Amino acid sequence: MLRPFKEYLESKGLNAGDQIVYYGCPGTCTPFVELLAFATRGLNLQQLFVPLIDESKVAALQMVPDIGMQASGNAAIESPKVLIIMGGLSMPNVPIEAHQVKSVLERHPGAAPVGVCFMKMFEKMGWLKEIEFDFLIDATIDPVEVWK
Repeated sequence: MLRPFKEYLESKGLNAGDQIVYYGCPGTCTPFVELLAFATRGLNLQQLFVPLIDESKVAALQMVPDIGMQASGNAAIESPKVLIIMGGLSMPNVPIEAHQVKSVLERHPGAAPVGVCFMKMFEKMGWLKEIEFDFLIDATIDPVEVWK
């Protein structure tokens, strides 16, 4: 999923410093956001993370030596070029609905909406009927093997 994500961003003709913003659940989506940000660090984009859809809590994704990309520090969303919606937002028991995310997307006209989910979560929760993604990654984790 990392190569197609990076190739998509490269195809958008983004410039160094352009903003991309990830929206996702704190804790569960954060590691995937940091992984995607790490894979695209060479594009020199300003990458931001918004917990759930509360843009007042936006954090910058920054490279930490010997660790990787980490969400920390204050940031501001200004003319983002790409908005990445993580599938964790659509999970049952998360207090976010598709129409709320659609409102977020509408607040940033011109920003390309991208979806990243696992196991067809957007489809299962009916979000694809309300949100039209410019690019969608739907990863499958099957089988999951657990060793003792």
